[in-house]
Amino acid sequence: MSEHFKVAVQYGSEAGWLEYDEEKQKAEIHLGDREACAKADEFFCTKLEMQVPHETLMDFTKITVEPLCDLESFKLALTRLWEATGIHVDWSRPVDYVMKHPTLDTTVKGGDKEYRASFKG
Repeated sequence: MSEHFKVAVQYGSEAGWLEYDEEKQKAEIHLGDREACAKADEFFCTKLEMQVPHETLMDFTKITVEPLCDLESFKLALTRLWEATGIHVDWSRPVDYVMKHPTLDTTVKGGDKEYRASFKG
């Protein structure tokens, strides 16, 4: 059983995380906003065309990425997530902390707010 790649994310005042299982080519978002989960679902299930630096920062190559096909593609897609969906990847926030405290809002809103969207390409 392989270890899943996890990274913290934020959408507005909601903190959560993305989890990627390379073996199953499947990702899951844990976030307290249904709209954000739907945006992530659409984003990760769509082939992405992007310009990436080739040999220098002035030399770009156009590539097509299937975000869920492997970990490298998933991580590359994460660099475009914010612009496409408004979901910010918080590379520096410890995921374990976010999993224990999944919101940045300190007011109690009641009910179970965590929505999970599971997507597979």
